[in-house]
Amino acid sequence: MTLTRTTLPNGLRVFLQEMHTAPLISQWLWFKTGSRDEAPGRTGASHWVEHMLFKGTPRFPGGLLDKAISRQGGYWNAMTYLDWTTYYETMPAAQIDLALELEADRFTNATFLPADVESERTVILSERQGNENSPLFKLDEAIQNAAYKNHGYHHEVIGHTADLQSMTRDDLYDHYRTHYVPANAVLALSGDFETGPLLERIRELYEPIPAAPEPPRPHRPEPEPEGEQRLTVEGPGETAFVHATYRAPHANDPDFHAHMVLDSLLTGPSNLNMFGGGISNKTSLLYQTLVDGEIAVSIAGGLQATLDPFLYTLHQTVHPARTPEEAIAALDEQIDAVQASAPSEAEVARAVKQARALFAYGSESISNQAFWLGFSEMLGGYEWFETYLDRLAAVTPADVQRAAQTWLAPHRRIIGTYIPDGRPLAEGEDE
Repeated sequence: MTLTRTTLPNGLRVFLQEMHTAPLISQWLWFKTGSRDEAPGRTGASHWVEHMLFKGTPRFPGGLLDKAISRQGGYWNAMTYLDWTTYYETMPAAQIDLALELEADRFTNATFLPADVESERTVILSERQGNENSPLFKLDEAIQNAAYKNHGYHHEVIGHTADLQSMTRDDLYDHYRTHYVPANAVLALSGDFETGPLLERIRELYEPIPAAPEPPRPHRPEPEPEGEQRLTVEGPGETAFVHATYRAPHANDPDFHAHMVLDSLLTGPSNLNMFGGGISNKTSLLYQTLVDGEIAVSIAGGLQATLDPFLYTLHQTVHPARTPEEAIAALDEQIDAVQASAPSEAEVARAVKQARALFAYGSESISNQAFWLGFSEMLGGYEWFETYLDRLAAVTPADVQRAAQTWLAPHRRIIGTYIPDGRPLAEGEDE
């Protein structure tokens, strides 16, 4: 694989990785804007702007885009998260010019027609309402709101209902024009192409976009937690859930990779690539304690790579014959054991092997390679991806024990419990 990195005169960073394994090309256009960049009153703006870019431009009207991409044998989508927004297309190599022209055009020419804004308002409010019918969403949102008072991680990506009801077309367009500038973007392509001609085409399409200052990212640091919090959410359903949520290291923290191995040891490895598959967690410590012990129906972890310290959550679905208190006690017993005594070399080796395997599964395809090119830039640089496996392999049992003692300390956590009241869930919602 041949990787070329360059920056256009207007500030757009371009990553091109030749992979001649299949006649496909995957293009990802990333913007360093997500829910963390939204001020009160505009929560949900990044996600809403993502929706608006699918409504089209004068050159590429929205109703024609899906047909044009699918007719050429491609697929496309977009995602908004805490720290970033990304748009992607994977196309037959011979048809990639359509995707190139499309992204370069909607980079600056999205129309934001008032009628489209209102139709998407209805869509997003409906999505928000659907989320609110989910016990897990209600519990996670309550925890996230409690965990952050200052930082933009306070709110869910979809935003608060009051802001979704009050934001105007001009609010959204201002967010678009402020954040969708070349200096705040990364264009990443992997696949079956020749770098020279493709780079010339990219220059032709993107260099006319005017340079603009990179928007300042809000700096609203959250103070360290001073003590454990507990909260309860009540609602419909028959199933109780317990979420033990801890403040976690950010992606560039020296403890991040030790925490990844700890996560693999406790619940099975987290998948940082949202397009990768999973692997069984039945050998993990908490599965054997909680699920095999019939205290929980399921257990899962979730450590994410973020710019600032976010949250690590241990999700338990409580067994019908058990209580949330029993589930919390069993969880604490296992965490206490890892904090008191370092895991064996064999346990750490297995956890590292699982984490490495999941990382490999999420890196092998052309689309996934293009994903990593841009995603790692959102975290600070491609070197983060290049050195990931080496840093995992360097984790020792003492590192894992230290990570457990530091990051799973009781004062760093929020215990959230969902108590079902027996009422039926809304139609179409699952526990």
